[in-house]
Amino acid sequence: MTLLGNLALWVALMIALWGAVTGIVGGLQGRPDLQLSARHAVFATCAALLVAVFSLEWALFAHDFNVEYVASYTSRNLPVFYLWSALYAGQKGSLLFWAAVLSLFGSLALLLTARRHRAYLPFVASVVSIVVAFFVTVMLAAANPFERLPFTPVDGRGMNPQLQNPGMVFHPPMLYLGYISITIPFAFAMAALISRRLDVDWLVAIRKWTLLSWLFLSIGICLGMWWAYVELGWGGYWAWDPVENASLLPWLTMTAFLHSVMIQEKRGMLKKWNLALIIGSWLLSIFGTFITRSGVISSVHSFTQSGVGYFFLAFLIIAGVVGFWLYALRLPLLQAEARLESMVSREASFLFNNLLFIGIAFSVLWGTLFPILSELVQGTKVTVGPPFFNQVNVPLGLALLALTGIGPLIAWRRASLPNIRRQFAAPAASGVLLLLAMLVAGMRDLYAVMAIALGGFVAATVVQEFARGTSARHRQYGEGYALALVRLVGRNRRRYGGYIVHVGIVMLFVAFAGMAFKTETQVTLRPGESATLKSPYGHTYTLTHLGISQYDALNRQITAATVEVQRSGKRLGILRTEKRQHVDALGRPTFEPSTEVGIRSDLREDLYIVLGGVVNGTEQAVYRFTINPLVWWVWYGGMILVFGGLVTMWPGGGGGAPAVKRMQAGYAVKLVGEA
Repeated sequence: MTLLGNLALWVALMIALWGAVTGIVGGLQGRPDLQLSARHAVFATCAALLVAVFSLEWALFAHDFNVEYVASYTSRNLPVFYLWSALYAGQKGSLLFWAAVLSLFGSLALLLTARRHRAYLPFVASVVSIVVAFFVTVMLAAANPFERLPFTPVDGRGMNPQLQNPGMVFHPPMLYLGYISITIPFAFAMAALISRRLDVDWLVAIRKWTLLSWLFLSIGICLGMWWAYVELGWGGYWAWDPVENASLLPWLTMTAFLHSVMIQEKRGMLKKWNLALIIGSWLLSIFGTFITRSGVISSVHSFTQSGVGYFFLAFLIIAGVVGFWLYALRLPLLQAEARLESMVSREASFLFNNLLFIGIAFSVLWGTLFPILSELVQGTKVTVGPPFFNQVNVPLGLALLALTGIGPLIAWRRASLPNIRRQFAAPAASGVLLLLAMLVAGMRDLYAVMAIALGGFVAATVVQEFARGTSARHRQYGEGYALALVRLVGRNRRRYGGYIVHVGIVMLFVAFAGMAFKTETQVTLRPGESATLKSPYGHTYTLTHLGISQYDALNRQITAATVEVQRSGKRLGILRTEKRQHVDALGRPTFEPSTEVGIRSDLREDLYIVLGGVVNGTEQAVYRFTINPLVWWVWYGGMILVFGGLVTMWPGGGGGAPAVKRMQAGYAVKLVGEA
């Protein structure tokens, strides 16, 4: 099967290069035959890469340890559940996964794009083919997943224990799908620049793709936070790790784009912003790939250092130069059709929103690159830790949260004072009352109090928008309130799906604020001994060490500790935490020991128990007990955010091309519920 896989890679490379040439030439010369050939080349490349994926999966499931990749990331005692995820557990396999999925997305874009956007497709096929050809070239030149060993080991090394978690079966592919799908909007942006078709049509063509990419990134980031929380044992879910930052960067710029694109559709403004954001988002996705594969930055997420990073660095520089050179050439064609009439308008709030997103993205990028730059300049790598990121981004994030509530309340073009008073009365009162309640309760952490108060303001804004729209439908059509609400969302999914996303964002901000009140203690206990830990909510946990057990499982040796949990004298049950030493089929240790955390969650807080170790020759256990407030809100906030994204991108619901054309023609569009 490795012979078939290698052959498939070479075939894919040749066809992708052909598609790259025929697409650009056919598009520039208007030759239908070359355009059709480029289209077929994308389909054929996809077929060849799917054959390569099948070949590698066959080797993985067959335990063909003569294949270097199979021997490095699987073993005979690896649970079958994780054999599929071994495809992207290592660098070589993940490159194949990336190339195959990109060719699949490219094929779907060519098949599903509406006829009125067909003028872009030859260039789209060319750009997709170029990117696919790059990934295949990297595999063939430096990271071939089908490379064979000069001998066949009895068993493989196995998968890193930290990857043997259900979250890691889904977290990496979700992020990959987010990174990969950004290429489709980027390809359309390049097609618009090359063809000089820079009106609103290219935005309509990529709307679903940008939402899909943003949705995949959102799911991947949330799953990554959950995995870090339950698997790594450090008690948090975001550490400003370089690879975490690499996933956040394109999410920030894509979110900025999804906001600013509405201004171009409604008012013909921010054209330069939108193209630059799409190009920048794609370059940041390639940057993230470079960070994980170059070894220039140490991270728990990154692959081992290899020459692959140089390929990505060169590709990143060349693509950036070409993309922004073409962008600079077309700047005269990107003049705004309207001007900002007032700083107190919805257009201005969207502009400030974009500036804040870009400001956060820049600070994250700077903090991520600073160790590299310091080593180049001074010869010493200076690491930038969480304090820097928090100091810069927390105030920017709070300003962004405030704008999330302000934007929907301000009228287009120019807001009048009576309108502002009417719109802001209830939301502002809600935020102020919540602020006063927290101060009376004794909360004094500035950023946490501000986050919760602003969250109340934004939540009240969303409730007001839904209530006004629902009431308007009830009065106009005589519908029951429940039916009116459903139809309100169904008729304008883009707007109200966005509001649902805002609710998810509010929950995330409130959850992040809760971590300011976490409490923690570390103790050594004999069986029967107890420790106490006071919750921020006033009750006290009593934690009693019951004992230690040791036993063997499928591919690991387990040391487990059990703790009885009482809260304010009431027994809540028993929690279990483990240290695991993974072994190969012969019982030999393969990786550093890993930790399984004991967690008890409810709406208010998590009790988080980590076994630090066992005193030799005894049943004394070293524990770290932590109370993390509002962690539940992170996971459910992420779910609501994703649900809002699904509502927004669901087919139908208005906001399509005809609506855009009416807006641009100057027709007045009265939004339901807007004064």
